[in-house]
Amino acid sequence: MAAVLALVGALFLGSLGDARAATPAPASSSVPSPASSGAADRWSDRPHGFASLAGGTTGGAGGKVVTVTDQASLAAYAAAPEPYVIRVQGTITAQPFGASVTVASDKTIVGVGTGGELVQGEFHLAPGTHNVIIRNMTIRDSAVEGNWDCKDTDFDGIQMDTVHHVWVDHNRFSNICDGQLDVRKDSEYITVSYNRFENNNKTFGLGWTTNVRTQITIDHNWFANTKQRNPSVDNAAYAHLYNNYLTAQVDPGDPVWTYGNWSRGRTKMVIENSYYQDVQHPYQADATAELVQRGSILRNTSGRHDAWGAAFDPREFYAYRLDPAAAVPALVKKFSGPQKRIGVALRVPADHPTVQAAVDAVPAGNTVPVTIAVAPGTYREKVLIPATKPNIVLQGTGQDRSDTVIVFDTPAEYGGSTGSATVRIAANDVTARNLTFSNDFDEAAVELKGEQALAMKTTGDRIVFEDTAFLGNQDTLMTDSPKLDVISRVYVRDSYIEGDVDFVYGRATTVVERSVIRALSRGSDSNNGYITAASTWTGNPYGFLITGSRIVSDAPAGTFHLGRPWHPGGEPNAVAQVLIRDTWLPAAIKSSPWTDMSGFSWKDARFTEYHNRGPGAGVTADRPQMSDTAARDHTVADYLAGTDGWAPYARH
Repeated sequence: MAAVLALVGALFLGSLGDARAATPAPASSSVPSPASSGAADRWSDRPHGFASLAGGTTGGAGGKVVTVTDQASLAAYAAAPEPYVIRVQGTITAQPFGASVTVASDKTIVGVGTGGELVQGEFHLAPGTHNVIIRNMTIRDSAVEGNWDCKDTDFDGIQMDTVHHVWVDHNRFSNICDGQLDVRKDSEYITVSYNRFENNNKTFGLGWTTNVRTQITIDHNWFANTKQRNPSVDNAAYAHLYNNYLTAQVDPGDPVWTYGNWSRGRTKMVIENSYYQDVQHPYQADATAELVQRGSILRNTSGRHDAWGAAFDPREFYAYRLDPAAAVPALVKKFSGPQKRIGVALRVPADHPTVQAAVDAVPAGNTVPVTIAVAPGTYREKVLIPATKPNIVLQGTGQDRSDTVIVFDTPAEYGGSTGSATVRIAANDVTARNLTFSNDFDEAAVELKGEQALAMKTTGDRIVFEDTAFLGNQDTLMTDSPKLDVISRVYVRDSYIEGDVDFVYGRATTVVERSVIRALSRGSDSNNGYITAASTWTGNPYGFLITGSRIVSDAPAGTFHLGRPWHPGGEPNAVAQVLIRDTWLPAAIKSSPWTDMSGFSWKDARFTEYHNRGPGAGVTADRPQMSDTAARDHTVADYLAGTDGWAPYARH
């Protein structure tokens, strides 16, 4: 059970991982030296084991992402010559019964959530196919009623012949005729992990060849209510089986053809830390084969328990994490088969050279979150997430947000305020984590008419920034909406924002929580700038909320404003609303912290404080304080709920 708890604690770290070589090597009977990296995280979007060797298996990485809901679209994209990441949404019932979907090279097929299904059909990988990933799918119900042996049909779940570099992961196979998974005819560099094989006769076979070429890793799979081939491995050069769970066989009374693992022909097989419960012939080997078993647990087993020969040492080929056999039933029951958290990760720069190229690969009208995993480094580019591409997660994969920086240096004079933004987010439902956004235009070095230089501008709704940094001077972070009377919401948490003039501004409802805001000194002994410049629509009761945060500054005491009211173009219905509460204020904050702007009085805006502290805090006639009663209706939840009950803070 300790292993299960440790696994749960590590889950969040898994789905991204580091970059890897993207070009598979041609098929070869030789096996390279061990991979230099350690064992893959459990939720990595890259394979481990033999599929990670000889160039690795990347599937459709670098190709477009598409979502399919019907057989014709699935078949067209799967057979296309170019790389694709194909998301299967909902159930696709193949016609005619038992129909094959041909999968060409350089493809990733992944089920959306836990609902991606291929019913009464087969994925077929023809000879020469390589670099294929099939994940998170349910493949079921191609068995013909009353035809248990399936002698006259060949309706497999996945069938591959003479292929190389294939990863079959987190799928569920059920009630298929005949093989749920057939790896045939000299296929090489295969990994089969975290799948559920259930309710079947001939479950999982390898071989159909006299050659001894196949290298395969089989780990963390659950075989339940299956009769034979769990798996049967014929003439494999190397078969590494570990942490699998076999239980509840069908027809255990058959003295020969009900069995667990079988090392056949000249196979070299290693079994480690697996768990066999209520299994007949849990593992067996031909006299010509080799089988090494260590660390497994057997409960209520009978029949053959063969072990002879030296086989091979898997650690000479790759690193892997071996779970205790006692933990296997709980681990495999919980984490095998389709999982909600498995999705699509577009890696920068491993799959796409720039962040914008990865954004461009996301399909328009996207309805399911797509992660763009950005490796540590500095990306000097401008990025636009258009309104047509919602549900994107920008995720830095470094240890710290400063490890991954998106930066450019355009000032407003060369493209206007919007055009100066390093990153623009016009889409809804976008999240950014563990990243730094910067505009490093040097306002002191160049004398221009406009010194605005945005690091980030948002106009979309339901935007989340977690553990992010925004670096700039004037107008660092603009949170806006498509037009004055449209309300967009932005949540900034555990982040860092720096600037000098109006560096948190716009009309979106914006919450900054548990963050650090640095007010930069411009060298003045009287006025060094303004933190906020809200332009909240008068019909919106919630503008900016800064709460539970810390404002810091190296500016002289009494030289910085908390904010001023921005009325773009003199718009009278843009009436700023700003509440700063439960926040530490530095000595740099003026004793009269709010000020007029462009002829509009701060006293006509909605500026308030509540329970602030620090040397810059205070209560005077020029510092309106919110009442306890009103403060109860001005919480993070109140600002963000809207009409749809949005609560991004609830994820923490």
